[in-house]
Amino acid sequence: MDLRALRYFAAVAETGHMTRAAEQLGIQQPPLSLQIKALERELGIALFKRHPRGMALTDAGRRFQTEALRMLQDMDAMKQRMVRVARGQDGELAIGFTSSAAAHRFMPDALRAFRQSHPGVALKLRENNAAELTEALAAGRLHCGLLRMPVARPEGLRFETLLREPVLVAMPRDHRLANDDGNDPRAPLSLAQLCEEGLILVRRPGAPGLYADLLALCQAQGLQPRVVAEVDRMMTNLNLVAAGVGLSVVPASMGGVHPHAIRYAALADSAPLDAPLTLVSREGEDNLPALHFATLLRERAAAE
Repeated sequence: MDLRALRYFAAVAETGHMTRAAEQLGIQQPPLSLQIKALERELGIALFKRHPRGMALTDAGRRFQTEALRMLQDMDAMKQRMVRVARGQDGELAIGFTSSAAAHRFMPDALRAFRQSHPGVALKLRENNAAELTEALAAGRLHCGLLRMPVARPEGLRFETLLREPVLVAMPRDHRLANDDGNDPRAPLSLAQLCEEGLILVRRPGAPGLYADLLALCQAQGLQPRVVAEVDRMMTNLNLVAAGVGLSVVPASMGGVHPHAIRYAALADSAPLDAPLTLVSREGEDNLPALHFATLLRERAAAE
C-alpha cells in the first residue's frame, strides 16, 4: 500500500463517484477503478458498495477512511515540517555562552531577534567557562558558542571576533582606592596601583586569555602582580570582589554587577587590553538554524 493509493481512495470516498474522483485527481477513470480494486484485494475487504449512481462506503470503508485521512494529514504535516527544516525555520539550536559574554547586551538582543525570526526553532542554552564550551563544541554537543578570549583552538572549530570592548577595574566599595576621600572614585587607576593590590584572576591554568594578557602587560612594565585567587567563572570573580577578597579586571559590559558592593574604574594602562566577544562555530556546520544564527550575529555586530 502506498500513499498514492490512499489519496485515490480518499478522493473516491469524498466524491462518492469514480468519474468525478478521476477528474479531481487528473487521471483517467479506468486506471483509478483498477487502483481501488487492487487496494480492496490487498486489504481483503470491500471498501465501497457500487451502485448505478456512484459509490458508497461500506462500514469497513468508513473505518479505513478515518485511518487513511489521518495518515495523509500526518504525511502532509511532515512535509510542511521538513520544508521549514530545509529553510532553517524548524529544528534545534544548542548555544553555549560564558557569563561574561551573556552580560553584554549584544547577546540577549541577538537571542531575542532570533526567536522572533525563527519561532519554530527550539533553543537549548548552556552556560559554562570558555574551556568547557570549546570542548563541548569540538565534541559536537553544541552548535555554536559565545565567549570572550579563546583558551584553545581545536581543529574543526572557527573563531570570529564579533566585537571588542574596554576593560574596567572592579574593586570593593570600601576599598581605599574607591573611597570618596577627595579623589574622583571614577578616575582611572594605573597598572602600578593595580599590582599593589591583591588580584583575582579568571583563567584556566596555563591557558591564554584576558588575564594572561594582563599578566604579560604587567611583566612588560616590570611589575609583579599579587594574585590572591584564581577562579573558573567571571561571576565567581565578581562575587569575590564584592566580598572584599581583592580587585579584578573585567569587560566593561559587566560594570553594573553588584553595584551595592563594587565600584568600577578605568585602567589607565589598558590600551593593549580589551575584551573581545568571540563566536565559536563548527567548520562544515550543516545545522541551518546555527548557520542563520551566526549570520544574524555577524550582521548585528557589523551594525554596532
